[in-house]
Amino acid sequence: MTLRISRRAERIEPFYVLEVAKAAAAIAQESRGGDRPMVFLNIGEPDFTAPPLVRQAAERALRDGATQYTEALGLWALRERISGWYATRFGVEVPASRIVVTAGASAALQLACLALVDVGDEILMPDPSYPCNRHFVSAAEGTAVLLPTTAAERFQLSADKVRANWGPRTRGVLLASPSNPTGTSIAPDELARIHAIVRERGGITLLDEIYLGLSHDEAFGHTGLALGDDVISINSFSKYFSMTGWRLGWMVAPLALVPVLERLAQNLFICPSTIAQHAALACFEDDSLAEYERRRAQFKARRDWFIPQLRALDLHVPVVPDGAFYVWADCSRWCQGLNVPGSWELAFELMRKVHVAVTPGRDFGNADTQAYIRFSTASAMDQLAESVERLRELRATFA
Repeated sequence: MTLRISRRAERIEPFYVLEVAKAAAAIAQESRGGDRPMVFLNIGEPDFTAPPLVRQAAERALRDGATQYTEALGLWALRERISGWYATRFGVEVPASRIVVTAGASAALQLACLALVDVGDEILMPDPSYPCNRHFVSAAEGTAVLLPTTAAERFQLSADKVRANWGPRTRGVLLASPSNPTGTSIAPDELARIHAIVRERGGITLLDEIYLGLSHDEAFGHTGLALGDDVISINSFSKYFSMTGWRLGWMVAPLALVPVLERLAQNLFICPSTIAQHAALACFEDDSLAEYERRRAQFKARRDWFIPQLRALDLHVPVVPDGAFYVWADCSRWCQGLNVPGSWELAFELMRKVHVAVTPGRDFGNADTQAYIRFSTASAMDQLAESVERLRELRATFA
């Protein structure tokens, strides 16, 4: 039997981050028992797990039998807790009625695209950017238009670029601040100018803010929701809240859009995980928030130590990331030294020769991404130090 695959599915490229992860795991398995286990700096997953109160809340939900469906929009108590977090952390009033709890940020992005993107609509996005975001647009029958960015622009879209590339089929923008893979944010005044252009044209401003809690610079770390009720923000319990495998996120949407999202969510997801929702209520307890802030300080310390080490190894970091836990490094000199054509081949060289797994730029766009690799600094300091030592040894072979 020959299955006919839909054109929609054929348009979706592999998630190369995970393809590289599979290769790294295979190489690690082959060398199991050796003196150099693989150092994984390729996946954007905190090495911290959910803090004690969150785990205890999950256990309590199981024990009490709180495992049945919730409303499609999520537990009202959780929506209220998220609302309170915006008020206390960012000074922004976001009514709980505008908050939609979802099965991870991925589900939120899918719901937003299905609700707002029609066949042929174009969504402007920066190049480089997180690959799945453009695939959500594609799955909704829209077209992601990747606009090359530069280090001078912090690898983010500018208002001038949005204005210059807005066409008759443009529906809006999908931005990420802080961004994966670069860890850079959009300056608040630039974001305000972008949103003004979008609003003037009746478009949508969709913000991926899943790393918002992990900002390290006072100049950034401001939610775009302060710009008005027409901004749509996607967030997650995975990164700042250390709940990656729980698959829980949320969206803040204009009130008029919430019933549409509810209708879609009812049909596509029924509801987010009930146990994960009950557990997430404990994220906002004082002890949990204090723990999250301690972890944020550790992520910053890792960044501050790691970047000078990379630069000393001729892995140029053109923009210091102000958030998240990624470093976007120019690997051109390494490609030349190891005689490989680009970062994809370099990533496999690093895995094979020194057992360090990184993510090549291939996933993140087309604008010179073959010259970049992404390091994740979500790993513990001893893992970062070990990777630097191994890279230093390899660098010495083509000094």
